[in-house]
Amino acid sequence: MQYRKLGASDLSVSDISLGSWLTYGVGVEQDKSRACVDRAFDLGINFIDTANVYGRGAAESFLGDVLSERPRDSYILATKVFFPMSDTDKGLSAAQIAKQIDASLTRLRTDYVDLYQCHRYDPATPLEETMEALSEVVRSGKARYIGFSEWSPEQIEAAFALPGVEKFVSSQPQYSMLHRRPEQKVIPLSAANGVSQIVWSPLAQGVLSGKYLPGATLPAESRATSDSMGSMMTNWLRPEVLEAVQKLKPLAAEAGCTLTQFSLAWVLREPNVASAIVGASRPEQLDENAAASDLVIDPELFKQAEAIVAGL
Repeated sequence: MQYRKLGASDLSVSDISLGSWLTYGVGVEQDKSRACVDRAFDLGINFIDTANVYGRGAAESFLGDVLSERPRDSYILATKVFFPMSDTDKGLSAAQIAKQIDASLTRLRTDYVDLYQCHRYDPATPLEETMEALSEVVRSGKARYIGFSEWSPEQIEAAFALPGVEKFVSSQPQYSMLHRRPEQKVIPLSAANGVSQIVWSPLAQGVLSGKYLPGATLPAESRATSDSMGSMMTNWLRPEVLEAVQKLKPLAAEAGCTLTQFSLAWVLREPNVASAIVGASRPEQLDENAAASDLVIDPELFKQAEAIVAGL
């Protein structure tokens, strides 16, 4: 496992990290979830990402339980705030940030998180109020650093320009070979301001594993057949996308790895990416994902892959 510095922080994070969206505490049995977390540690994964809204606290509670058995300095823990936790609890107001960080810490059974992230931008709250509230979370010792997820370049720049507040060290965008939008503005802007990317959906919801075949029935118990996730995958399940992904398999074979590993290695080729978040319902999935960390792949193969998926 390789490790990378997270922005301007002093955190060194594994470049493959373990996510908990729609898995732990929600969709995966507890024994299997615990086995996945244990395997992540065995593989050298030290970075775990969650959010208060995942299972309305269930993912944090699960992680609080399983991580309580390990030394706090043996892992780097990130959570998020923004989405509704009740009919009235939502957003990034000072009151909500103060309330939700305490609730997250209680569920996670810890005195602090290493990274506290704005899950989205809150247009209903002045940015100054949000940033001051996040700064207070850091000053009080409840979080070491702060980050954001899916903010626009204009919103990011506005936050950078505010004086007297804590600075962001991380950005969490969707980024994969099939979704390269962050390369246009977010990555250059981040790189110039001490911010690293923590990438979600680096496999385009599993499509870049190559398991979805054009014209074939969707695999049983896959994300594509999930009531909660299937609708999110519609764009990636178009025939032209699936056909292009199948054309990537020979390139992965030439590189001596699986298409999953090739796709993760493609994301990690970007210097501003500190970590790629993967999900797992079985420990063996993490074995395959973690192996991407140590791969050295000919850049020419990546160029050929980019040409295949260009324009999709």
